[in-house]
Amino acid sequence: MGREFVDLFDKWATSYDDTVSGHDQQYRDVFDKYDTILTEVTNHAEGNVLEFGVGTGNLSEKLLKAGHHVIGIEPSRAMREAAALKHPSLIIKDGDFLSYPKLEEPIFTIVSTFAFHHLTDEEKGIAIKGFYDLLPPNGKVVFADTAFESEIAKKQIIQEAKDHGYNDLVYDLTTEYYPMVGTLQTLFEENGFYVTFKQMNKFAWLIVAEKE
Repeated sequence: MGREFVDLFDKWATSYDDTVSGHDQQYRDVFDKYDTILTEVTNHAEGNVLEFGVGTGNLSEKLLKAGHHVIGIEPSRAMREAAALKHPSLIIKDGDFLSYPKLEEPIFTIVSTFAFHHLTDEEKGIAIKGFYDLLPPNGKVVFADTAFESEIAKKQIIQEAKDHGYNDLVYDLTTEYYPMVGTLQTLFEENGFYVTFKQMNKFAWLIVAEKE
């Protein structure tokens, strides 16, 4: 994910769990049904799992409990340390969607939550091509992330955040690279995946892509 956001991830490491638990009013709608979203991603995972953007390890925990072998990729040192405290046995490597250490184990599912929007659309396409090359036939990409159905919908949500005085959320929505659902569909299909979308809350979508 965009390395330009690593400082932000470092700052979030100590407060992220409180935020996703609904204790920060600004982000309550973003992370609405957070546990359900993680469960959905976990339920779609198969085989060995590569997780991008481990964060504090919340999805990792569900994947490990489900019996998956998990390799985590996380660019933020503070986030890696937070996740390692929760799960000392979890393999976490320094890296991001575009650059990560060579993997020795075969991977069948690639997962991520609330991280892919830190890439530009061009970078998303490069990353998806890399996923295709990494996965076997019928391998899967299972993401949950913020996306919008249209530019109009995005502008409306930004205006609502402004009206509520949610300045941090407005800053995120206007400086990070939140994609359109249609753009994601095109990027996955152009790179050899069949993809479906399921809206999980006002902001987040479940994205399940299978290598054709």
